[in-house]
Amino acid sequence: MGCSLDKFGRTTSQTHYTLTQEFFNRLLDKGYVYKANYKQQYCSKCNRFLPDRYIQGTCPRCGGEKARGDACEVCGSYLKPSELKDPYCVSCRTKPEIRETTHWFFKLSVFQTFLKEWISNNEELSPNVKNYASQWLKGDLNDWCITRDLSWGVPVPLEEADGKVIYVWFDAPIGYLSSTVDWAESSGDKEKWKSFWKEDEGRMIHFIGKDIIYHHAIFWPALLKAHGGYNLPHKIIAGEYLTLERKKMSKSRGWVINVDEYLKKYDPDPLRYYLIVVSPLNKDADFSWDEYIRRNNDELADILGNFIHRSLIFTSRFFNEKIPKPGKIKENDKEILQAIKKTKKEVGDLIESCDFHRALRKIIELAAVGNRYLNNKEPWKTIKKDPENAATTLYLADQIVKSISILLEPFLPFSAEKIWTFLNLSDSVHNQKWKDIEKPVPPNHAINVSTPIFKKINLDQINEKR
Repeated sequence: MGCSLDKFGRTTSQTHYTLTQEFFNRLLDKGYVYKANYKQQYCSKCNRFLPDRYIQGTCPRCGGEKARGDACEVCGSYLKPSELKDPYCVSCRTKPEIRETTHWFFKLSVFQTFLKEWISNNEELSPNVKNYASQWLKGDLNDWCITRDLSWGVPVPLEEADGKVIYVWFDAPIGYLSSTVDWAESSGDKEKWKSFWKEDEGRMIHFIGKDIIYHHAIFWPALLKAHGGYNLPHKIIAGEYLTLERKKMSKSRGWVINVDEYLKKYDPDPLRYYLIVVSPLNKDADFSWDEYIRRNNDELADILGNFIHRSLIFTSRFFNEKIPKPGKIKENDKEILQAIKKTKKEVGDLIESCDFHRALRKIIELAAVGNRYLNNKEPWKTIKKDPENAATTLYLADQIVKSISILLEPFLPFSAEKIWTFLNLSDSVHNQKWKDIEKPVPPNHAINVSTPIFKKINLDQINEKR
């Protein structure tokens, strides 16, 4: 699908274990972690205390079945194992009993005021993150049990805590830090990670799903504040759920589209396009085959693809496969240059604010401007009686094409590279700078013959998949 990682990290690395234990010890030394007795579910058949997700039962709030010991997927409530109705061990289905054990707790309660101020004053948090976290802070925060009885995980670094590990939602966000440290190490600059986590201008942007807003907007900032040695998140962007034809996707029921199956018949960019333009990130999105066809055919093929193909085909046909030398740039021609400049600014600002669906629409709007410009100027008609005007028209249309290739690259990388190749420009579009969007392709630059970038899809193809 054109996704790549600068660094793929796991929370099983030695760097991660070391940093997580350092976090725990620092919070313990500062008085933010304490030991206390704790009543916990115990399975006598499995002979062990049951961590949250080893227990299932009925949700006390909505009555949903198979609610876990920490949350209900039906209503989204966070739970304590003791709250579940009719609980059972997921391994053997035995009803657990309550036994007392010892665990370590983080003083989350003392950060209530800090979190309220941080969330209410932080304009970089997406609205759904702010709203969700603010709802939690209307009540009193409880201290948070941060150890578990498990055979896997980061061991608690205390002799008296043999057999206990640090809770996954304590150490999982620290994985962002440890993977950044490992990334810096592999890049050859061991100190580079500090540009994100230590320096005043350092910015961390977390992209998450809405079901883990609580952990990232409440637990994680409180941990960082308690530690005191690292920057807090700059932005937290939470995407919401994706349904299929208005129904929840389910692999077990066969109501799902697997990406590998999709790619056997269709190109990646139309799917990337669809999922971006229908997902404002702060609302649930839906995948519909009918809407997918419409957007592919009407927006990608008829607007974006049609403009690019027309511009380059007319250039090839009328000017011997070279960018024409423009004549006098008139007022209506200057509007094209202004449109490129304006779109560059708007798209850049929208990307910066993580408003990706509106950013992509702005690029389609620029292609629509180009189509109207060609229709109004009609270079295929004026080429004989006014070749200078036709040359100016196609020169400017080709500049739009070039600017679109760079604008489009973060969204539709395969299509952007095709456009770059048609323009016969050096290097790759993936290596271009944002500032180069307005840099013109010079007259007499030779281009390659283009072909349509986007294929139209007919309903019969889709009905087969349906």
